[in-house]
Amino acid sequence: MVSGHCHNRYVQPTAVSDSDKRRGLRRMKAVAGGFLLVATLTYVIARWQESAGAGAWAGYVQAAAEAGMVGALADWFAVTALFRRPLGLPIPHTAIIPTRKDMIGRSLGDFVGSNFLAEQVVRDKLRRAEVSRRLGGWLDDADHAERVTSELATAVRGAVQVLRDEDVQAVLEQAVVRKVLSQPWGPPLGRLLSQVFVDGAHHKLVDLICDRAYDWVRDNHETVLRVVSQRAPSWSPKFFDTIVADKIYAEVLSFAWAVKTDPEHSMRKAVDRFLVEFAADLQHDPKTMAKAEQIQQQVLEHPEVQNLVSSAWGTAKKMLLDAAEDPSSELRVRVREGLRSLGRRLVEERELQSKVDGWLEGAVVYVVSNYRDELTTLITETVERWDGQETSRKIELQVGRDLQFIRINGTVVGALAGLLIYTFSQLML
Repeated sequence: MVSGHCHNRYVQPTAVSDSDKRRGLRRMKAVAGGFLLVATLTYVIARWQESAGAGAWAGYVQAAAEAGMVGALADWFAVTALFRRPLGLPIPHTAIIPTRKDMIGRSLGDFVGSNFLAEQVVRDKLRRAEVSRRLGGWLDDADHAERVTSELATAVRGAVQVLRDEDVQAVLEQAVVRKVLSQPWGPPLGRLLSQVFVDGAHHKLVDLICDRAYDWVRDNHETVLRVVSQRAPSWSPKFFDTIVADKIYAEVLSFAWAVKTDPEHSMRKAVDRFLVEFAADLQHDPKTMAKAEQIQQQVLEHPEVQNLVSSAWGTAKKMLLDAAEDPSSELRVRVREGLRSLGRRLVEERELQSKVDGWLEGAVVYVVSNYRDELTTLITETVERWDGQETSRKIELQVGRDLQFIRINGTVVGALAGLLIYTFSQLML
């Protein structure tokens, strides 16, 4: 078990500025030029000493210095020819980068397409990367899940605020209202009601209606008396009307009580038969189906329904913005917990890992297989838009410092080679 005090930290390298790179390049050019200058001075001194009658050592030094000068000049020419024409002379096959950058860009694009965007290379890299498992471990961290949730909330706020209300309302009307209008209501409503009636789920509603009907009759004695009195003949005595009204009221109240308390009452069974027949008519009777379509049209064209559709987006928009803005909102809490749960599953469930990796691999391979040329064209077209001289300066700034070691090595290796050749020739004499 690793101690909590031990930390394996990755230290990101500090980016080097262009000015630092220029100073480093000038410094290395001076060093490489210094090696050439030393070789030249050594050659001059050795040559002078040999003319003055110095010993055999002068010849060895002279040969080494002379070969070192040749090596230094040759490598200076080779390095300089990459970026510009040496001494400004129009020598063929020099200034390679500025004059042939387009071909270099095409070659680079072909190289990337063949070696980095090849299907097998992409598949192998994705399989070894174990993207889903790593993503799962990353999402399982509370801070990371919160970060993703915050970014999603920002994206939702941006998307919702960019959308115009009238455009969204038009889409809702076309996608929802028109879709509802285009579908007949009768048959599906009839099938739904049939299932409800077969299951007996409507009995509670019938019980409620019976209870309310009894309560109304019980509490509206005066209303019943008034109705009966109004319907009685004008010549009927008042007391007789009252007796008749009381009798009618008692019968109605008794009937309402019987319907309320008796589940097997004939009135209840009549209601059940009516509902079953009505559900069947909604599915098969043309007149009832047409009536349902007419009611459907009237409902959807009602101003209140239109206002409801218009205000639905405003309500949903406000709810989304409020939920996205509040870190403690139910929406953000559920998204955050959902992300962590998904992360744990990606870490623990091999089957889910395989599925996600398979989806990712398939998507990436599809993109690479169908859009490889477009991806590599990005490289070639970008290089073609570059200015030749500016491209040369940029590349030299990036790699020129290391190329100066070629000049230094050419000087040293040339001197050693010249010394060995001179020594071998002296031994053969």
